[in-house]
Amino acid sequence: QVQLVESGGGLVQAGGSLRLSCKASGIIVSINTMGWFRRAPGKQRELVATITNSGSTNYADSVKGRFTISRDNAKNTVYLQMNSLKPEDTAVYYCNAGVVGGTIPPRYENYWGQGTQVTVSS
Repeated sequence: QVQLVESGGGLVQAGGSLRLSCKASGIIVSINTMGWFRRAPGKQRELVATITNSGSTNYADSVKGRFTISRDNAKNTVYLQMNSLKPEDTAVYYCNAGVVGGTIPPRYENYWGQGTQVTVSS
């Protein structure tokens, strides 16, 4: 099995910053793309940012220039640095990873974290 555990959420004023972390643990052979998604109240889950194992990144238009995704492959960890936060960034943020592992023999599977709440006050 593989687990993704997020941390770093919380309450911040508009214009402030937060850094989310997500660590993958368990039976891991390799991790492909990792990413962050979010679900705001009353809305569908949406992509925030993704990063491949070679470091290529992709961002939602709404966060470009404010958020930065990065990863530490040695630690199986992905980060999301969020700056200039806006009230509309308020959501539960979910970590996602495509992992080869989990079982013996290993197989590819998409995993999700439990989510971490980010609240931005105006």
